[in-house]
Amino acid sequence: MSEDDEPAVNISGGVEGGGAATEFDPATADTRAEEIVDRLGELYWQKTYGGQDAFTCLVRTILSQNTSDKASQPAHDALIDRYDGPDIDLAESLAAAEQSRLAETISSAGLYNQKSEVLIRTAEWVLEEFGSAAAFDAFVKDEEPAEVRDTLLSVRGVGPKTADCVLLFAGGRGGVFPVDTHVHRIYRRTGIAPADADHEGVRAVLERKVPAAKCGFGHTATIQFGREYCTARKPACLEDPDACPMADVCDQVGVYPATSEVVDPAATLE
Repeated sequence: MSEDDEPAVNISGGVEGGGAATEFDPATADTRAEEIVDRLGELYWQKTYGGQDAFTCLVRTILSQNTSDKASQPAHDALIDRYDGPDIDLAESLAAAEQSRLAETISSAGLYNQKSEVLIRTAEWVLEEFGSAAAFDAFVKDEEPAEVRDTLLSVRGVGPKTADCVLLFAGGRGGVFPVDTHVHRIYRRTGIAPADADHEGVRAVLERKVPAAKCGFGHTATIQFGREYCTARKPACLEDPDACPMADVCDQVGVYPATSEVVDPAATLE
């Protein structure tokens, strides 16, 4: 299965794991951002969110930083095989891990020395602040999202995207739209967010303009759309405007079909 294929099992947890399904109807969208997400809802499998163990989700997201799912998934699987189990607290296991051995275990994820240090430090933090991975999971699922986010961002090595992914995939929180490189590029390119907006600026726009129940789907579907259509260097519209299903709702900021040039949207302001 390629990294863009839909999984056979909804690993986000689904309705039984605390997620909630939603309907996607572009004709009833109140904003252009919502219309784009609704169009994505017609293109892609409509995932639901919530249900993942919070600390495992945090570990998975740290491993995915600055690398692809194809590279980070084997690292995650190897880590779980070596350090987790039915009667094991993963936070305790990683806090006690020997750093070089952990680095070797997750080597396929890239930046493995740095990530192994972050994982051990984060596991120690979870134990110091909450006492166990289970207590951390309860905190993520039960406390106010803003408090959870601020708490996660206080941890060195945990950035906004990581915090938001934990809120979305573990907490099942509505209104959370994590911004990765695809989301950052696409919503500036479409003109939904300002061309010079940073990741947090794009997040603020999307969480304001997309209904809370659609934000989680919007995140993952936008990533898929970015891989299949709106790539960084060769978006589908560059050679054929009709090849992109979002052509009629996109401003094509930084994309110049006449000259086959593609630049970061922020460069259009210079």
